[in-house]
Amino acid sequence: MIAILMGVLPVFALIALGYFLKRSGFLPLELWGPIERLSIHVLYPGFLIPAIWKADMSGGSAGAAALAAVTAVIVIGVVTVALRPLMKIDGPAFTSVFQGAIRWNSFVFLPVIQAVFGQPGLALSAVIIGALIPVVNILCVLVMVRWGEGQGGTSPKAVARAMLQNPILVACLTGLALNLTGVPPIPGVFETLQLLGDAALPLGLIIAGAGLSFTYAARRPWTLGLTSAAKVLLMPPLMWGLCRLYGGDDLAQGVALLCGAAPGAAASYVLARQMGGDAPLMAGIVALTTVTSALTIPLFLTAFHFA
Repeated sequence: MIAILMGVLPVFALIALGYFLKRSGFLPLELWGPIERLSIHVLYPGFLIPAIWKADMSGGSAGAAALAAVTAVIVIGVVTVALRPLMKIDGPAFTSVFQGAIRWNSFVFLPVIQAVFGQPGLALSAVIIGALIPVVNILCVLVMVRWGEGQGGTSPKAVARAMLQNPILVACLTGLALNLTGVPPIPGVFETLQLLGDAALPLGLIIAGAGLSFTYAARRPWTLGLTSAAKVLLMPPLMWGLCRLYGGDDLAQGVALLCGAAPGAAASYVLARQMGGDAPLMAGIVALTTVTSALTIPLFLTAFHFA
């Protein structure tokens, strides 16, 4: 349990660091915008392309785990959109609720997987990442285009433009294309991308912390609380159950469970800032799900007999 907590604690510590850096005035306020742009357009693609490029898409129960993760995300996403008329929130806030319900932080997920399941779990996790990230980003971009402030609506042209302009989605598709076509890692290029990716985790979390507003988040306690509860309480057993239904072995079921239990992604905040979402609410969801994941992950592992 200590190893699991240690995998989550540094993430929340970096979010807290970003919060205090922003409030302390250590950097001029006008610099945070360009830093966000650097993160989403350069650093996150640097992480995603090589991670998906080198992922093993075959073998064992990888297919069952990946299919379970994708199915669970689609189910939760469809249910969230169906409940939209019942939510007394504006469009930008809904985009943050949607992202909070389906997006997951692979930077937390992978260290926890390594601590619990070792290298076999990491290998299987890469397959889930390759399958899930494109699906999650497509769904989130569609919702952002429809309900984000200042977006172009749901016309095919507007959706296509948003897709092509989204560097995270383009990076996922690029990595997937390189993987499926069997292109070997290109010396120099692959290592350069990995160096960029190494900076994506800490900077992305610091950016999320910088945008955190406890005062603003407190205005929407029910929205924040219910979204976070849905993410950390409903998604894990759903992914586990689907993986079991699809024939995944014990390892695949455990990895699927932890995938569902991962907190909200720092990239959600960056996307909210870029596409007219409610960024402060999104930052609150990321922070709260990070805290609650630290508490619920050990409980889920014990309840489902993985610890």
